[in-house]
Order: sequence, then C-alpha cells, then structure tokens
Amino acid sequence: MRGQTQVRIIGIDPGLRRTGWGVIETDGVRLTYVSSGLITSTSDEDLAYRLRELFEGLSSVIAACGASEAAVEETFVNENPRATLKLGQARGMALLAPAMRGLSIAEYPPNLIKKAVVGAGHAEKRQIQAMIGFLLPKARFDSADEADALAIAICHASHRGAAALARRVLKEGAAG
Repeated sequence: MRGQTQVRIIGIDPGLRRTGWGVIETDGVRLTYVSSGLITSTSDEDLAYRLRELFEGLSSVIAACGASEAAVEETFVNENPRATLKLGQARGMALLAPAMRGLSIAEYPPNLIKKAVVGAGHAEKRQIQAMIGFLLPKARFDSADEADALAIAICHASHRGAAALARRVLKEGAAG
C-alpha cells in the first residue's frame, strides 16, 4: 500500500490488579512491535487509589509511546458481580486515559480479538501468545496480560477501517 502512513496503536487489557499494554505500528500491511508492559495497582490500597494508579500509569505510557489510536478489550460479565464491577471501573480508567490525550478509541469483545489473532474465537492463552510471537517476532512480553494487550492492538490494526467508518456513521446519524 503505497502512500500509507504508519499508525501507532496502543492495546489495553484492563484489570484492577494488572493492566497490560502493548504498542504496535502498522502501515496497513505490516505490523511492528514497539513496546509492551504491565501496570499494577497496590492491592492493599482503597479502590479509588488503585484506580488512580492505573489511570496515572496508563497516562504516562500513552504520553511516552506516541500512539494516535487506542484499543480496549470489552468487559465480559463473570459469575462474581463485585469482580465484574471492579473490572468495569478499571476499564473506565483504560478508556479515560487515552480519551484525555485525544486518541481515537475502539473497543473489541474478547472473541473477536482471539479470532483476529488466532483465527478462532475460543483460542487459549498459549495459542494467542504463540501467534503474537509469529506476527510480532521482536515482541518480548513477560505476562499473559501484555500478550493480550498486543493481541488487542493487532485486532484493531485489522479492524480499524471498519471501526472508523462505524464512528463516522454514528456521528452523522446523531447530527442528522
């Protein structure tokens, strides 16, 4: 794709204990690993302070990495309502941090992320990690949360055109 510019994407896998992040670049065809890491919150702190740790950590990463687009995994509801609520609050920080920097933000369900990376919507963590190693040979990650964040960024790289079109249609519909 001649004339296509590089786009830097940060993928965010939200969690209250551990939030994974992964940054890639794409020109529409090629994917390049930039960096990845983990933001943790202090488990003995009050919830508000743990959320602040996640927000500040993500804000710092976003400022340093130079991403112009962000992708965040959608929350799945599990059997424990309190855990689901806390995950939702952590996810709020994962959406707020890139929004505060003016990034374009897309959200993807877990099955779509797995399908985009592995080809199957019910892939296991080890399959995702193996495919990330194949798609991003220079990637170095120390946790499943980092690998998941890179998978989210890869998913966005392959769906970003459709996501941008959907946002435009929604804006036009709301304006008209």
